[in-house]
Amino acid sequence: QVHLVESGGGFVQPGGSLNLSCFVPGDIFSINNMGWYRQAPGKQRELVAMCTSGGTKRYGESVKGRFAISRDITGNTAYLQMNNLQVEDTGIYYCHADSIVTADMNYGLDYWGKGTPVTVSS
Repeated sequence: QVHLVESGGGFVQPGGSLNLSCFVPGDIFSINNMGWYRQAPGKQRELVAMCTSGGTKRYGESVKGRFAISRDITGNTAYLQMNNLQVEDTGIYYCHADSIVTADMNYGLDYWGKGTPVTVSS
């Protein structure tokens, strides 16, 4: 069964950096978009960053210039480098992937990770 494995969250002081990873294990043929969303307490889930299979990237306005998303050469792992973290970046970060095709040609539209917490505090 296709699932997403996230890692890299934690605690950091303002101005610090963290790197998140999201891996799709198994025999995967292709993944369309991979990205990260976050949800702060009492707020709606919002886009942080997204990368298509072709390498096009999109960022939420509040993280532009500070965060960078990338994917490895297989396309099955996405990374989110977060620099100059601020208190308002605190939240649960969820990996998202869509249009996953497995090696045996099973297709799935929409997948979410369990979330990894990021806390920015002095």
